[in-house]
Amino acid sequence: MKRLGLEHEVVDRNVYDRSVARFREQGIVLPTFAQLADPTQIPEPVLTALKGVDPDEPHPLNLFRVHWYNGPGREDRVPVPEHVVLPQELTGVAAPIVVALGDRFPMINAHKVLAAYGCLAPRVITGQFDPSTNRAIWPSTGNYCRGGVAISRIMGCRGVAVLPEGMSRERFEWLERWVADPGDIIRTPGTESNVKEIYDECNRMSEDPANVIFNQFSEFGNHLVHYLCTGRALEHVFESLHASDPTLRLRAFTSATGSAGTIAAGDYLKERHGTLIAAVEALECPTMLANGFGEHNIQGIGDKHIPLIHNVMNTDLVIDVSDRSTDQLGVLFGTPVGNAFLSDRRHVADAVLAQLPSFGLSSICNVLAAIKTAKHHDFGPSDVVVTVATDGAAMYGTEREKVVARDFENTFDDQAAAQVFGEHVLGATTDDMLELTTKEQERVFNLGYFTWAPSKSSPRASPNRSGNRCAT
Repeated sequence: MKRLGLEHEVVDRNVYDRSVARFREQGIVLPTFAQLADPTQIPEPVLTALKGVDPDEPHPLNLFRVHWYNGPGREDRVPVPEHVVLPQELTGVAAPIVVALGDRFPMINAHKVLAAYGCLAPRVITGQFDPSTNRAIWPSTGNYCRGGVAISRIMGCRGVAVLPEGMSRERFEWLERWVADPGDIIRTPGTESNVKEIYDECNRMSEDPANVIFNQFSEFGNHLVHYLCTGRALEHVFESLHASDPTLRLRAFTSATGSAGTIAAGDYLKERHGTLIAAVEALECPTMLANGFGEHNIQGIGDKHIPLIHNVMNTDLVIDVSDRSTDQLGVLFGTPVGNAFLSDRRHVADAVLAQLPSFGLSSICNVLAAIKTAKHHDFGPSDVVVTVATDGAAMYGTEREKVVARDFENTFDDQAAAQVFGEHVLGATTDDMLELTTKEQERVFNLGYFTWAPSKSSPRASPNRSGNRCAT
């Protein structure tokens, strides 16, 4: 139970008391999940004090900005989460594709800081993490460890980022500015696909009792915080659109599985709206689709295993997206030439183009999966598909340069832009998709055995009749 974040009582009263004393000394107050799901519950004195705090500062009050309701400058709160409705001119489908913008989160400009807080808070309030003596270990392929390091800085404790050495240079530059010691950035072999190597390093580090591993793939706080906060935020966005057009229906939610935190929002939406849940992965690593593995560059989505917290038995679709598509669309969306094509040739509105800097590689992956879902189900103008832009293009400038050199001989022009749009958006097919029957859900679920069951320290997991994963 201690490895899962499911405790309901204080595990170690001494650790809890030391944490309370430390937080009192540092002026740290932990927001509740309810406050992050509905920031109108945040006390007015906190909101007043926040007005003088830079959203990129490791200030304790920035914990109260770890929600979906920040404005573009991340200083002011907005009544409805920031989002963009992608029109048919950009997507090629009649169904509105609604994207919540994750780069409005503080400190890291990515929604993974919410996951990091969701894993940390249950450990602190149950006396399982002592910021005065423990080191917080954050295994990740980029954004989660950045969120963990940021929160560690706020607590005045050592935060250690464990991530593959082949991730984007921008991730490492951010970490180098934020860690307390250069040795707190641990580079493991490989790139996005090499999650096992991260696990191996964390297993080694766990031999030191001072190290606490916040494994987002098995921490149920990750699932819970997204169920409560991301699910409610997406519902709020839909409700605001529905108020203007009552014919709209919330038909589907797409999310790359990653650590299976964000996809928990689909459970919330399905319970309240009957929304289909589509789990997304890289075509180059078709774990859910075909029991496969491989290498890819859709940074931030993880692969090669089924996270313990993924509610597989509630998932309706598996959709695979190629990293060739996300790489090249990253150039289209992230360059003046690409934007000029979308404006002049596709007549995409300036207001929509202005939001494209909020789309990183995994964000584009989610959008492509939404397009494929709309095509597969022949959704029309009243059928809304929602997803999230997990982070923005700022994390991938060097990746775009690599793609331009590799795929376009260092010249990305109007002709190349047209080719990319035609192939990857208009030409997006319903291939490499799978509707999950109960048998297929069980097959995908059983893949988790190879990650979680063999280890003596890992709990076995099995589906129960209600369709949820349970630890036994």
